[in-house]
Amino acid sequence: MEPMTEYGYNKLINELKNLKEVERPQNIIEIDTAREHGDLKENAEYHAARERQLFLDARINELTQIVAEARVIDPSSLSHDKVSFGSTIKLEDLDTEETLTYTIVGATESNPEKGLISYHSPLAKQLLGKEVGDEVSVSLPKGRVDYEILEILYKPIVF
Repeated sequence: MEPMTEYGYNKLINELKNLKEVERPQNIIEIDTAREHGDLKENAEYHAARERQLFLDARINELTQIVAEARVIDPSSLSHDKVSFGSTIKLEDLDTEETLTYTIVGATESNPEKGLISYHSPLAKQLLGKEVGDEVSVSLPKGRVDYEILEILYKPIVF
């Protein structure tokens, strides 16, 4: 199961549709055009077009799999008394006293620079199910960090 918002699901569907209906057919034309240029062994255009075809096919397969496993969740319909999908969480780093705010979203929707973290990220996994006042010790790439949960709420997610 891959949780995501309707926004994330629609984004994937649109990308998949574009790949299947625009990019892939265009690539087939590029391959045919390059093939007409003669010797395929030394035909850089042909090899580039074939490489692009492999990339497109892999991405189509990847997106098809994600869409098949997608579970669209409306975060506004969930209770946010505990950290869950779609929760916005205000944390305090207990060492630096820095305050951070994150929103838990689907993997394909995450954007750490905007404070949107993946449901599958180490931080989100440690936060899920926790309540305001709980302290969480998380192993992150920068090392072990201790946080206190200051606030949990739902607010519309801005992607």
